[in-house]
Amino acid sequence: MSYAAFNAHGLTGVTVKVADQVSCRTVEDAITAYAAQYGTAPTRVAELRPYLRGDVSAYRIVGGRAAGPGC
Repeated sequence: MSYAAFNAHGLTGVTVKVADQVSCRTVEDAITAYAAQYGTAPTRVAELRPYLRGDVSAYRIVGGRAAGPGC
C-alpha cells in the first residue's frame, strides 16, 4: 500500500495544482473558439481569457498557434 492512498489532503493539493494549469491543447482549443467567434485568430493570450481558466502565463501565440509547454 502506498502512503499517498491515505494522505487525502496531499492528493487533493496535487490535483488542484494540476487542474489549475492550462495545457497546450486547451490553449489551442481556445484559439479555435476565438477564431470561430471573431473570424480571425487572436494575437495575444489575453484575448483568450473568456475561453480559459487557470494560469496561461507560460503560453503565447505565434502565427495563430499556441506556443509554450507541451506545444
